[in-house]
Amino acid sequence: MTAGGHGFDGVERRGLMFVLSSPSGAGKTTLSRLLMERTPGLTMSVSVTTRPMRPGEVEGRDYLFVDKSKFEQMAKRNELLEWATVFDHRYGTPRAPVEAALSTGQDVLFDIDWQGTQQLREKARADVVSVFILPPSAADLEKRLHTRAQDSDAVIRGRMNRATHELSHWAEYDYIVINHDIDEAFAEVQSILKAERLKRERRAGLTTFVRELQRQLQK
Repeated sequence: MTAGGHGFDGVERRGLMFVLSSPSGAGKTTLSRLLMERTPGLTMSVSVTTRPMRPGEVEGRDYLFVDKSKFEQMAKRNELLEWATVFDHRYGTPRAPVEAALSTGQDVLFDIDWQGTQQLREKARADVVSVFILPPSAADLEKRLHTRAQDSDAVIRGRMNRATHELSHWAEYDYIVINHDIDEAFAEVQSILKAERLKRERRAGLTTFVRELQRQLQK
């Protein structure tokens, strides 16, 4: 996937897919929200899901809610960049809006698990930057899950059990951030994005920029 938009310095570059993953409760959703609020040039990938809408969620902002039949149709038509089953519900990334954003140099933020990250990497490794968010301890993770007050005790136990499996994939990610403090974790995640935006290989317009600079110096 390539893009032809311009960065803030006027140099053409292609957009990147910025992935945040973590066990439930470790902070990726909060970090995603902060990135969207405070980082220009970033758009959120809105996943499609078969799970029921939770209180406070908004269709099209948090998720695109569909039934299993619609989801299966989208998968068969290759309309999803990636998809996975989590807690008996399916989640996937619609292809069209992501490709449209990248084509204009916009970066796309993903709040997905390790399964989706693997699929994205297989399809567009050069465009994917992945960050895994770790909790400081198991006790802290469980406390955060209870504090959210979104799930029953049984569901929380299931999420804690699943966290063990999710943690086994930490080494597959480009960066690891331990979320001791949400402000510090945000600063680290934002720094990663800023640095990745400046990578030479992503800035397709650098050759033209440098040649023009050389021409000016030779006058």
